[in-house]
Amino acid sequence: MAILGTRLPIVQAPIGSAVSPELVAAVGEAGALGMLAATWHSPEGLAADIAAVRKLTAAPFGVNLVLDFPIDALLEVALQAEVPVISTFWGEAGQVHERIAAAGATHVHVVGSTEEARHAEGCGVDILVAQGLEAGGHVRGTVGTMSLVPAVVDAVDVPVLAAGGITDRRGMAAALALGASGVWVGTRFVGTRESRAHVVYRRAIVAADAEDAVWTTRFDGGWPDAPHRALRNSSLAADLARDVVAHRADGGPIRRYDDTVPLTGMTGELEALAMYAGQGVGTIRSVQTVAAVVSELAAGMPQSAPTRSNR
Repeated sequence: MAILGTRLPIVQAPIGSAVSPELVAAVGEAGALGMLAATWHSPEGLAADIAAVRKLTAAPFGVNLVLDFPIDALLEVALQAEVPVISTFWGEAGQVHERIAAAGATHVHVVGSTEEARHAEGCGVDILVAQGLEAGGHVRGTVGTMSLVPAVVDAVDVPVLAAGGITDRRGMAAALALGASGVWVGTRFVGTRESRAHVVYRRAIVAADAEDAVWTTRFDGGWPDAPHRALRNSSLAADLARDVVAHRADGGPIRRYDDTVPLTGMTGELEALAMYAGQGVGTIRSVQTVAAVVSELAAGMPQSAPTRSNR
């Protein structure tokens, strides 16, 4: 995708703390765009991750920021490091666009409605992600991918990436048929060998059906008032006490209903933690490498895809 500097119109959604420099680099090496999740990093931690990605690949990659959190210092780190793509979510795109544009980076913004899409385009955003209700993790809108994507494509004159329920070549083909210029894929990359997701999380993704990925507001510890889609588990089965159910690799406590996912090195009742996943999870039946996932998605592209004049 020329505007992103990649061979393929595939973007790995930031997937929070499950992302790693190794995963981002592997996505880039496969011809797609990897995305670091920066919002809950320290500036020093983000700088280290950017450097780690660049040691592993010369491919372009991006940094994602959630705009409802304090991100000014993190954005400065990314721009000073000349990260070529900055993606933003859950907030006012206009508050950061001028800084991103002045640095020469491409600005991608995730939206959940045509109204939000038009507003973001008016702010100068370069690429929009139309995130359907099927998506895993925190979900901005209330409309399904099949309806939202063509509506956003028709509403704006910038490229649109489709997000929500896309895991394989069929999802890629469908997204392109709806008028999208590419795809934004999260859950499928959580379930890869390069992901930082704990084996408990990856196994749950492989075992789950679409009905197991439920929309909820329950995992609100750390990010209140933000609906999300996660796998059904013991914490969602009943309203339980917010007691400590697991520990981070450094020994720090994790309480039930925190917005923390199971990562390698964590211990405790990991099944009770938030395991974000979209409804496309029902088509994932094995843990694969990033290269295999990108290859599968790319197989959904026609040999000569039609393009619109504004693309």
